[in-house]
Amino acid sequence: MNCLILGGGGFLGSHLSEGLATKGHRVCVFERPGYSRRSLDVIEGNIDDPPQIARALSGMDVVFHLACTTVPGSSNADPIYDLASNVLPTLRVLEAARQSRVARIVFFSSGGTVYGIPERMPIDEDHPTNPTSAYGIHKLAIEKYLALYRRLYGLDSLILRISNAFGEGQSPTSGQGVVAAFLYKALRHEPVEIWGDGSVVRDYIHVSEIVSAAIKSIEYEGHHRTFNIGSGIGISLRDVVVAVEELVGVRLEVHHGAARPFDVPISILDISRAKEHLNWSPQMSFRQGLQRTLRHLDQPHTPGGSC
Repeated sequence: MNCLILGGGGFLGSHLSEGLATKGHRVCVFERPGYSRRSLDVIEGNIDDPPQIARALSGMDVVFHLACTTVPGSSNADPIYDLASNVLPTLRVLEAARQSRVARIVFFSSGGTVYGIPERMPIDEDHPTNPTSAYGIHKLAIEKYLALYRRLYGLDSLILRISNAFGEGQSPTSGQGVVAAFLYKALRHEPVEIWGDGSVVRDYIHVSEIVSAAIKSIEYEGHHRTFNIGSGIGISLRDVVVAVEELVGVRLEVHHGAARPFDVPISILDISRAKEHLNWSPQMSFRQGLQRTLRHLDQPHTPGGSC
């Protein structure tokens, strides 16, 4: 397959590009100038530039859409920018994709934000969607536009609602990803900051598991269009602190800040659909993922602007 990764220079994209190449696919990365982390086939450009996007999509079979300009906190601070820099450029991508006859778009959505405060646990794909951040709203809006283009033009797409990703190469200073941040602080004997009392529960998934699910999504031929991709296990921030302390062998100094209004109290994804229909399931424990992240943490990294 000829695969294009929009936002392929970021944390998830760089791992995905290597995973696809290992499977024998031809991989091309589209990324903003200066953000690519790997010496791959890179097209530098802006996702909101129609001619650049049209050229990048030409001859591609599968497009993985990972490009994203915000995180949940920053999205609420400037929701107009969040909308303009994520949703509108995606519409230009969809227009170019249908004209280029792209076979499939795989969109990396957010299982941690599109559902909002859960009504039931674990959260399945049919759970109501009531995001508490502009970030979650823009992810959901893109999902809806993908459905519209499937209906109107037959542009095939799959949506992967990913939980809290972590792993080697994740920037510990980007403001997104507590696992890398806590490990980084522990190695330097610096205090960590937690918003709230640390009881917030999240579903942490190692990046290699996400890559595995994304690769399986290429050949999926069933009728489901949306899949939760997570561990299916909830871990509190307090438990993350303890796990990091045990692994690194230090005592972390924890500073507690005010709880953030967009943080839901608990998010654990039901991954049974992906297990049954994608033939995918996570293989790595949280501790194993921590160990791999720690081993690679001191390697050079380039903070990127993509998911």
